[in-house]
Amino acid sequence: MGRDFDIQEYMTKGVERVVADAVKATLRNPKESAFMAGFAKAAAAASRKRRKAETADEHIPPFLIASITSRCNLHCAGCYSRCNHATVDEEPISQLTDAEWLKTFEEADEMGISFILLAGGEPMLRRGVIKAAGERKNILFPIFTNGTYMDEAYFKLLDEHRNLIPVMSIEGKKEKTDVRRGEGIYDRLIANMDELHRRGLIFGASVTATTENVREVVSDEFLDELADRGCKAVIFVEFVPVTEESSELAPGDAEREYLATAIARLRNERPEMVYISFPGDEKSSGGCVAAGRGFFHINSHGGAEPCPFSPYSDVNIKSTSLREAIHSPLFTALQSEGVLLDDHDGGCVLYEKREQVEALLRKGRKDINEQC
Repeated sequence: MGRDFDIQEYMTKGVERVVADAVKATLRNPKESAFMAGFAKAAAAASRKRRKAETADEHIPPFLIASITSRCNLHCAGCYSRCNHATVDEEPISQLTDAEWLKTFEEADEMGISFILLAGGEPMLRRGVIKAAGERKNILFPIFTNGTYMDEAYFKLLDEHRNLIPVMSIEGKKEKTDVRRGEGIYDRLIANMDELHRRGLIFGASVTATTENVREVVSDEFLDELADRGCKAVIFVEFVPVTEESSELAPGDAEREYLATAIARLRNERPEMVYISFPGDEKSSGGCVAAGRGFFHINSHGGAEPCPFSPYSDVNIKSTSLREAIHSPLFTALQSEGVLLDDHDGGCVLYEKREQVEALLRKGRKDINEQC
């Protein structure tokens, strides 16, 4: 693909590094450390499954993003998911059932997928799905949540199933968070972080990096507050605009360079937390790792999509297996046509090249119709 690059090795090493960092981060908590050590063994076994598949010319990505609901109780400013109508106020009846999600998790486990990121909407509205995820001990389930649905039952569930790790969305300090997410949200997040810390439960934070908060969210002052409350990982996601009104929030070259430099410093100077940047970390991979290269996305209705920012699908896991979905015509075309290569202006490559993605989807559907 134009570079001497092994995507399987890149993503496998990434999984192993995250697990190793998590083990080190939890050494003071025997219960958490014991779980992470056990998961490290499971992750190694999953890696062997993927390598075996690779020798048979089948690539299995180690990550999956599962948007288990379309419903959300918040209306965050500039939310890409609402703008794409993927997030709504009421639960659509066509969404995957708890049983269908459980089947998906079982298939992922069998194939060697180690990480499944639970997203939404607000995933904690689907308590049954999260309970089912907790039973799949070989898979680590980060739960990307707005943090407003934590209750005693969830605290107990997280304690019993240490493979469920909440990753709470926060936009910086109180002012920045409440402006984007709603008044009072910051205080609720902090209260829940403190309660998780009191109970010895690890959690992470997800930060949407914008032109307005990029300096604040990588500041020592902000990160000290997270670390002191027990946060073990911070995931920085560049804001992707889907409307003209929100385009001024999207980081430009200067902000991306500032973020990348800051994260490199944090990894060196503040090893108490794990720092992940999306799509920034993809630069070292030689391009986008979506569409099955390193991960892919299942939406709440079962459609297999390249990623949440590229909501295009030609297969649905309601009528096909997860393994078949990974090798969908759209995913295959995106990889073989070089659309995922890092030769775009910056930010999310699939968003930048959405016209090409749409063209490949139309071509695939035309070919299928002609064959029929």
